[in-house]
Amino acid sequence: MEKRPIIEFKSFGFQYFSQAEPTLEDINLTIYEGEKILIVGPSGSGKSTLGNCINGLIPFAYKGEIKGSLEVAGVNTQQMNIFELSKKVGTVLQDSDGQFIGLTVGEDIAFALENDCVSLNDMKDKVAKVSAMVDMNHLLNASPFELSGGQKQRVSLAGIMVDDVEILLFDEPLANLDPVTGKKAIELIDEIQKETNKTVVIIEHRLEDVLHKRVDRVIVVNEGRIVADMTPDELISSDILTGYGIREPLYATALKYAGVKLQPDMKPGMLSSLLVDKVAHNLVNWNEKQLVEESIDTRPDILTCENLCFQYNKRRRILQNINFRIKEGEMVSIVGTNGAGKSTLAKLICGFLKEDEGKIYFQGEIFSDKTIKERSKLIGFVMQNPNQMISKSMIYDEIALGLRIRGVLEKEIEERVDKVLKICGLSPFKKWPISALSYGQKKRVTIASVLVLDPKIIILDEPTAGQDFHHYTEIMEFLKELNKKGVTILLITHDMHLMLEYTPHAIVLANGVKVGDSSAVDILTNEEIARQANLKITSLYEIAKMAGIYDATSFVSKFIQHDRKELAYEK
Repeated sequence: MEKRPIIEFKSFGFQYFSQAEPTLEDINLTIYEGEKILIVGPSGSGKSTLGNCINGLIPFAYKGEIKGSLEVAGVNTQQMNIFELSKKVGTVLQDSDGQFIGLTVGEDIAFALENDCVSLNDMKDKVAKVSAMVDMNHLLNASPFELSGGQKQRVSLAGIMVDDVEILLFDEPLANLDPVTGKKAIELIDEIQKETNKTVVIIEHRLEDVLHKRVDRVIVVNEGRIVADMTPDELISSDILTGYGIREPLYATALKYAGVKLQPDMKPGMLSSLLVDKVAHNLVNWNEKQLVEESIDTRPDILTCENLCFQYNKRRRILQNINFRIKEGEMVSIVGTNGAGKSTLAKLICGFLKEDEGKIYFQGEIFSDKTIKERSKLIGFVMQNPNQMISKSMIYDEIALGLRIRGVLEKEIEERVDKVLKICGLSPFKKWPISALSYGQKKRVTIASVLVLDPKIIILDEPTAGQDFHHYTEIMEFLKELNKKGVTILLITHDMHLMLEYTPHAIVLANGVKVGDSSAVDILTNEEIARQANLKITSLYEIAKMAGIYDATSFVSKFIQHDRKELAYEK
């Protein structure tokens, strides 16, 4: 039976009134009932604008000029209002907190039903049904703000499903989730889609993570245009992703390094579907030819924590007996579950919180009794949410603020601000107001405002969340260059690729306890540590095992070593 089109863009274009150029141009796209579609593209490519057109935020919330037509469920969106569209398209936002209305999970899920004056008995039945589907029926009386990131997302999903919408739209659902919670989120979306046959549209940077489960088509957007519309098998077999600066799955890169010419009939769109038998000998041969280069780090310690303990209240310790040493000039990942204590550890190092027990040393000297002001001359901290750091209305003033407070001359301030604007890809926006920036661009402003102060240690909380691969690489390569000059960098992250590629040393926390302190390769090939800390074993390790490579950990080391050389060569 032929499926009916449920979303149809015909010669569609959109230009925000505040922009000089169109954000979307000549979009021709048909999505059919029951399809699962992934939309990817660099930051600023127009993929989020595409999503906002589907759910009605354009033109009802964000004003601009529309060309062509867009039909949702057979009706032109310009003939509907946002309320009518919300009955057809349900949206789960990147920031779940911004979507909550009720004081309890049950109230929040029931909100749309209350608006529709549904009877109390029917309302209870519907809430019970959808909360069970997303496995939140046991937490209906909990406050949404007490939940984990993954649980919040489940509540948001239930809140739109009670309306029995035809289309589920997910805007970067993985951005703030740890790897295992993200994997579970993709499995839940897949499960819901199979059970309900709803049309699912996912907008996401983390392509490999979304392709953990089947996707019908991947739409690649660049500079406001659709540049590819194909199956995952076709896309991974092409050079389109790397051509547009989008990160391809790590296992696909490994196969290319091993001399494999990927073809759709190998089914490389998902690791689970890949016909490994056809390529195993390539991987084995490549692995045998590579040598692992060993090096001994003789640098002195810059930051030491001994038996660090902290708790916000008497019920539960957030950190228990944390011990680690970080050497001068290291780049280190701090990883683990949501709520493991990673951000709390950073706040203790910066002096925002005071440890209950234990000591912190900086270059061998006791650091625990130094004030926040004294520590700020040595340590810079970039928070996860940029809105919590920004205090000025203009980009230049925000980045210059720390230097002005320190009494630096304006001429030197401008030189230093211009330098970091360039490094962080913000030069074109020097005179812009911060309100005109996207979430990802605001993130880069906060990084720039810390980098400009020239600290000895920089701690970054999720520096690449919400960044496309191009900007991610730009920021990380800058941090790597900074690191080469002797600046010690600590990265709190959920990004396993970042951890593998950029940080030789990783510290792992789970439930307030350190469960790992080793090389990133050792951590991401250790199934026990991964299980304890909600990490995801790298697909490099998995494909090596599938190919019959005995020492899969060594294979991962060889890949990272080779990959760094390739990236250096490309520059």
